[in-house]
Amino acid sequence: MRFFFKTDYNQDINLTRDKVDRFWYGLLLFVLLAAPFVLEDFWLGEISYVFILSIVGIGLMLLTGYTGQVSLGHAAFLGIGAYTHAVLLHHGAPFIIAITAATLLSAFIGMVIGSRVLKLTGLYLAIVTLAFAFIIEHVLVKWESVTGGFKGFSVDRPEYFGIAITEDVPFYYLTFFCLVLAVLAALNLLRSPTGRAFIAIRDSEIAAQSMGVNLARYKTTAFAVSAGFTGFGGALFAHKIGYLAPDAFNILLSIQLLLMVVVGGLGSIHGAIFGAAFVGALPQLIAIGRDYLPETIARQPGLEPGLFGIILVFFILFEPYGIYGRWLKVKLYFSLFPMYKKATFKKQKSYTKSERNR
Repeated sequence: MRFFFKTDYNQDINLTRDKVDRFWYGLLLFVLLAAPFVLEDFWLGEISYVFILSIVGIGLMLLTGYTGQVSLGHAAFLGIGAYTHAVLLHHGAPFIIAITAATLLSAFIGMVIGSRVLKLTGLYLAIVTLAFAFIIEHVLVKWESVTGGFKGFSVDRPEYFGIAITEDVPFYYLTFFCLVLAVLAALNLLRSPTGRAFIAIRDSEIAAQSMGVNLARYKTTAFAVSAGFTGFGGALFAHKIGYLAPDAFNILLSIQLLLMVVVGGLGSIHGAIFGAAFVGALPQLIAIGRDYLPETIARQPGLEPGLFGIILVFFILFEPYGIYGRWLKVKLYFSLFPMYKKATFKKQKSYTKSERNR
């Protein structure tokens, strides 16, 4: 059994908890860096896709998991980032300029949307963001001079020193570096006053406002930052799929992104990454499972969305803390065995005095 004691105020803002955590994270980084030497190109492509989903999941986690603002429109921000990046590359912009512009434009549009929906929460906010996703999808279809409409267009393959960065191994390292950058940026944001304000708004808007938190400012900031992360991931996503078309950024993708953070574990960067691994692997598992299902079931066109919905419902009912929450329970069980109590994670109903009459 290992106990952790805080003896310094700086421990609250450290990126890692102690030397043991630093060892395991270092080992994980070493394994991921060495993966191209032992894995085939197919698996490198799948892991790269998980890295991209993780970046997008971190963006949505900052908004939904840490600020408490539900969004069903993040496929729109993903599309904005992907199309902006691809169009700029097509017109000769360098890769760094294109991906930066895609991130900034997505963040700006997120800021505009966030400033317009300040008074909305819960279901109403989800409906507005869903409508925004439909609007962006319609724009991508009708703006044929830029997006190519339904026909779409192929994404350019930039080369540096004679090496195409979209090849399997270079693209793996590119997405891995971008994920590490996104994780460090999110962790530093969360341990700043801005991140603490996000969490305060999530826990209780009334209490946060009474402590001097500017709700309008920080909600708008949360939307902008979340959209920026998503647009950043969208630029990489454009290279992953190789060909952009409006139907790649539909409502099903928004639902998958929301499923990703809920299943992974709300309120945790680990949860965003675990959820990305789950959502990235699930289509492959469904494809394998079709071979063992009766033909009448395996040929159903709505099998994948239906399974996504069922999984989401089961996680909400039986494991609301997600995959990361289950991992914490497993670790605690072995740490406290045989003194572990079943009621350790029992959810208690508690209300602040200002919210009891809502």
